[in-house]
Amino acid sequence: MPHTIRPRFGIMTAPSQVDYHDVLRVWREADTIPEIEHAWLFDHLLPIFGDPNGTIYEGWTLLSALAAQTRRLRLGVLVTSNRIRPPAMLAKIATTVDIVSGGRLDFGIGVGSRPSVPWAPREYEAHGLPFHDTAHAVGSLAEACTVIKRLWTETEPFDFHGTYVQVTNAFGNPKPVQRPHPPILIGGRSSATLRVVAEHADLWNIPGGDIDDVISRSALLDRYCAEIGRDPASITRSIHLPVSYDQPGTTRDAIGEAIDAGFRHIVLGLSAPYPADVARWVTDQFITEDH
Repeated sequence: MPHTIRPRFGIMTAPSQVDYHDVLRVWREADTIPEIEHAWLFDHLLPIFGDPNGTIYEGWTLLSALAAQTRRLRLGVLVTSNRIRPPAMLAKIATTVDIVSGGRLDFGIGVGSRPSVPWAPREYEAHGLPFHDTAHAVGSLAEACTVIKRLWTETEPFDFHGTYVQVTNAFGNPKPVQRPHPPILIGGRSSATLRVVAEHADLWNIPGGDIDDVISRSALLDRYCAEIGRDPASITRSIHLPVSYDQPGTTRDAIGEAIDAGFRHIVLGLSAPYPADVARWVTDQFITEDH
């Protein structure tokens, strides 16, 4: 990726073990700070950290509420679990949020939790949702992206009879504000998911941590793009980096490594409880200083 493109910074507030009004406070503050360009929630139905019976909010419902309470931020779910909602229903939900926000949605989606994660099946079993194997999850993600884009763009009802997704006389009305459709961000790191990214995504997100692994996954995505004749530079590279309130230098170093690796969409994960004026602190610490 060319290093001349200016990084775009955003925040992520996991809607778990926290009160709605605390999340709203942070988003309202961030909405007044131009250097913070985007804001994100996550998509889980039960807590994945802290008290397993603690508070957690449904991501898309909360996102719509926050869209109505902000005016400037681009916003999304990092990332929607394709396992939770049927794709045609998800397309309708996302369209609604894009309209409520006035065309500010970035549509984040992924396969959902990995079966190898010990807590992963719990939230699906608790809500009566199937938890299929990885092959099923990746295959259904690819078909879901196809159906969702068609619902956002096609002007006549259509049928889709895939291996995993079946819809009859599917039609989306109204359409999203953004044309041809909201940008699609796909999150994940597996080889199979990266092939879906190469085919469907406008942005690709990966959790930070091992920068060498991040770089190798980005190079693999380049290769998959080349195989299908797509310019790898047409996919913006996005990374999620946790913010350390106590050791901001660690976060600053991680941001520098990510930017040097060609990542230009930086999502700074904020942990609760959120300090007072946390969005301004993040801006002063990590965004306006050297970038």
